[in-house]
This record gives sequence, structure tokens and C-alpha cells, in this order.
Amino acid sequence: MLDLSLLAVAAEHGAEAAAHGAAHAEPAAFGFITPGMWVALAMTTLILVMVWKKVPGMITSGLDASIAEIRKQLDEAKALRAEAEALRKEYADKIAGAEKEAAEMIEHARHEAEAIVAKGAEDTKALIKRREKMAEDKIAAAERGAIDELRAKAAAAAAGAAGTLIAANHDAKADKGLVDEAIAGL
Repeated sequence: MLDLSLLAVAAEHGAEAAAHGAAHAEPAAFGFITPGMWVALAMTTLILVMVWKKVPGMITSGLDASIAEIRKQLDEAKALRAEAEALRKEYADKIAGAEKEAAEMIEHARHEAEAIVAKGAEDTKALIKRREKMAEDKIAAAERGAIDELRAKAAAAAAGAAGTLIAANHDAKADKGLVDEAIAGL
């Protein structure tokens, strides 16, 4: 371990030297070049080599290339944004057109449905009238058929009754007189 007393002595010695204004000795090359001058000389040499090798030009050209690339990307982004805006507007117009077209289709379908219902009502009335007419015609035909049948039965019954009456009231002598009368009429 370090002896604390040595540290205390060194601190006192440093404090005394600072109080008396004593300067410490700096190394110097060739008697006049100090460490600060070495640093300045090294920096100057570095800067001169960088200028000679055109490092600032390379840095500016690299920065210019980066700026050009960034401008190109910005221009592409602007173009893409304009294209996206155009597509958005186009699709908004298409949606508005589709909504208008759908409303027109609904209105057209409503009118067609009303027309179909009205035509159906008219067709139903016409069908009912036709059916009534057909039923009336069938009833009239059935009445005519019944009347014709009654007439035929009445005629048959009258003919049968006349035949029976003629047979009962007519004899051969009366038939001869009728035949002679018919011949004379010719």
C-alpha cells in the first residue's frame, strides 16, 4: 500500500512550487520546438495533405451526390404522391358514379315493379272477365242444350202421341181418302 505520508509530502511540494511561481520544464526539440508547436505542425501537415489529395472536393462531391440522391427520392416521392392523389380521385369518382348508378337502378327497378303490379292487376281483371264470359257461354250452351233436348223429347212424345191417336182414330178407308187427295194435289 502506498504511504499516505508520501502523498501528503508530494502535494505540499506541488503547492509550494505553484506558490513560488516555479514553472516546470517542458521538453523541446532542437531547443525551440515545443510540444504545442509539434501539434500545430502535425495539423498543418495533415491539412496540406488533405488539400493536396483533394479530400474537401471528395467530401463536397460525396455530399453533392447525396443531395442529388435525396432530391431524386423527393421528386419520386412527389410523383408517387401525385399519382396516389390521382388514383384516389379516380376511385372517389368511380364510387360516386357507382352510387349514382345504383340509385338509378333502384329507381328503375321500383318503376318496373310498379308497372308489373299494375299490368298484373289489369291482366287479372281481364282474366276474370274472360273466365266470367266463358262461364256465361257454358251456361248459355248448357241452357240451349237443355232446351234442344226438351224440344226433342217433346217432339218425340208428340209424334208418339200423334201416331197413337192416328192409329186409334184412322182406318184404311180414311188413309185411302188422304192418298187420293195427295195424288190429286200433284
